[in-house]
Amino acid sequence: MVSCVVWDWNGTLLNDVDAAMQAMDRMLAARGLPLLGGVERYRELFTFPVREYYEAAGLDLDREPFEELAVEWTRLYRQTSRECGLFPGAEQVLEALGREGAVQLVVSASPQETLERQVAEQGIGGSFQALLGLSDIYACSKAGLAGNYFRETGIDPARAVFVGDTLHDWEVAKEAGCGCVLLEQGHQSRRLLEQAGVPVLESIRQVPRFLKDL
Repeated sequence: MVSCVVWDWNGTLLNDVDAAMQAMDRMLAARGLPLLGGVERYRELFTFPVREYYEAAGLDLDREPFEELAVEWTRLYRQTSRECGLFPGAEQVLEALGREGAVQLVVSASPQETLERQVAEQGIGGSFQALLGLSDIYACSKAGLAGNYFRETGIDPARAVFVGDTLHDWEVAKEAGCGCVLLEQGHQSRRLLEQAGVPVLESIRQVPRFLKDL
């Protein structure tokens, strides 16, 4: 029986794929570079660490420091993501798992302040026992956040499942020693997600049934 569900935030609960893509397109346009070309190509290019995504998108990190580009992207994302909401069914899924007694937490590559603000804006803060984000804007890796929380709280990783939308979420789950299921609704394509060899679901609505069948 799963007793703990670890949620990724961006692309798993928060539907911000278009906002993230628009922020990058604005950066590319400002430099006279080709745009991403739509969500399908974006989902093939996006990766962690994000400096590799910046390069794949066409930005020249030899000419412009990654740290400066990250500041620019963060500023643009704040503008494009203002109207983002949760994926359809996300709130109902959180409520259903809460009624089952599952511990729920968020582990995100977003800065801690951004994560807390966005969760509060969506009105779902009460669903989570913890919100774990990064200390900076560079989204290098969230590895270690889940494992540290398990050790500090005594949660058995074998009874936890990480729900995410990128291969990095799978890597974090492996490092923490917990199970993983990925959702194709988010920032990476199903083709990439299937490389992990873990279940890939179409949307968050399928998560409760998947967990119940474990």
